[in-house]
Amino acid sequence: MNELAQNLNRQIQQENLHVYELLSELGKNLYFPKGILTQTAEAKLKAHRFNATIGIATEQNQPMFLPLIQETLTNYDPKDLYPYAPPAGKPELRQLWREKMLNESPSLVKKSFSNPIVTNALTHGLSIVADLFLEENDPLVLPDKLWGNYNLIFGVRRGAKSITFPFYTKEGTFNTAGMKEALLSNQAHGKAVLLLNFPNNPTGYTPNEQEASEIVAALKEVAQQGINLAVVTDDAYFGLFYENSIKESLFARLANIHPRILAIKIDGATKEDYLWGFRVGFITYGSEYPAVLDALEKKTLGIIRGTISSASHPAQTFVLNALKSSDFQTQKQNKFEILKQRACKVKQILDHGEYRDAWDYYPFNSGYFMCIKLKAVKAEALRMHLLEQYGVGVIALGESDVRIAFSCVEEEELKDLFDLIYRGVQDLSGQ
Repeated sequence: MNELAQNLNRQIQQENLHVYELLSELGKNLYFPKGILTQTAEAKLKAHRFNATIGIATEQNQPMFLPLIQETLTNYDPKDLYPYAPPAGKPELRQLWREKMLNESPSLVKKSFSNPIVTNALTHGLSIVADLFLEENDPLVLPDKLWGNYNLIFGVRRGAKSITFPFYTKEGTFNTAGMKEALLSNQAHGKAVLLLNFPNNPTGYTPNEQEASEIVAALKEVAQQGINLAVVTDDAYFGLFYENSIKESLFARLANIHPRILAIKIDGATKEDYLWGFRVGFITYGSEYPAVLDALEKKTLGIIRGTISSASHPAQTFVLNALKSSDFQTQKQNKFEILKQRACKVKQILDHGEYRDAWDYYPFNSGYFMCIKLKAVKAEALRMHLLEQYGVGVIALGESDVRIAFSCVEEEELKDLFDLIYRGVQDLSGQ
C-alpha cells in the first residue's frame, strides 16, 4: 500500500475508527498522489515568471479558447442544456464524432467499430477500461514514460500489475521490441491490457509510419501466440502532430486486425479542442463482430449508469455546436499553428547547443509537452530551486527527467524560460 494512503488511513483511525471500518479495500488504498497536480499547485503559488507545469494551452495570459465557443454561451435552447443527457451521450454528437474519426483516420474506413460513447472526459473512459478488463494482478503493459494518473486508475483502483518497458530505443525511436517482450513476459497469464498514449504525455512523441507498422506487426505476432489483448489508445492530444509522425490514431490501424485483439480508443474534446473544463470524452471499441460491439456498449452503459449516470448535457451541446460550425476547422487550425510554432521554437532553442552540458532532450514531434534529461543535478531539486529562486514551474519526473509544457508559454518567452532553467542547473552544480 502506498505510504500516502497509509498516512491517510492512520489519520482516519485516530479520529474515528468506525469510518475507517466502513472503507472498502479500494477505499483504503486510495490517496492523492504527490505528482503533477501537487507540483502544479505549488507552481501556481510561486511560479511568478513562467509556469510550464499545467497541461493546458494558454494565450495572452488566459486559457486558449475558440471564439465560437466563448461568444455563444447564451445562444442555446433550454432543451439542449437542462434535461439529462442519455447515458451514452447525445446521439447527434456521437454520430458527428464518429464522422470526425473517419475523416481524420482514413485507415478506419471499411472497418467495424462502435459508435463513440460519451464519457466524463478521458480519465473516466480509462477507468471504464480498468473496470471492464482488469482484475487484481492482471498485467497492464505500458511505456515507462507515462501519465502518473495511470497508477491510480489501473493500479490502485483495480490492482493491476504494471509492466513497463523503455519508451525509446537507443536511437530515439519507439521501442517496439521492448513492448513485445513485455507482453510476452506474461504469456502464461493469457491476457494483457496494453496502453499506448500518442502524442505521448510527458514526452510529446508520436511514432512515424515505419514505427506504427512495426507496432501493428508486433501485436499481431503476440496475438498469434495465444495472448488476448485489449489495446487502449489514449488519444488525449490527438491531432497535434507537428512533424514526422503518423497523422491518424493508432486505433485505426489496430481495429479488426486479429480476433484476439480488441482495440479501444479513448479520446475527447478536452485537449484537442481546447475545452479542458468541459469534460467531454469518448470511448470507442473496434471489433469485426457486431454482437461484441453491442455487448460492450451495454456493459459500458451499465458502468456509466452506476457511476455518473450521464455526462454533462450543456458541455455536450457546446461541443456539438462547435463541430457543426463552419468556423470550427479554421479556428482550430489557427490554434494548432500557434502550438506547432512553439514546438518548433523549442527545438530551435535546444538545437543551438548552449545547454548541452546541462541536459539532453528526448525526441518530440507532437502534443503539449517535451522532456529534458538532466546530466548533473536531480530533477526534484531543480524543480524546487526554480520555483523558489526564479518563479519558474516545471514538472519533475523521476531522478533526471523534467517535463516542460510549451503549450502554456508564449513563443517569444520560450528562450527566457530555458535560460532560467539552465541558470538553475548552474546554481545547483556550483558553476
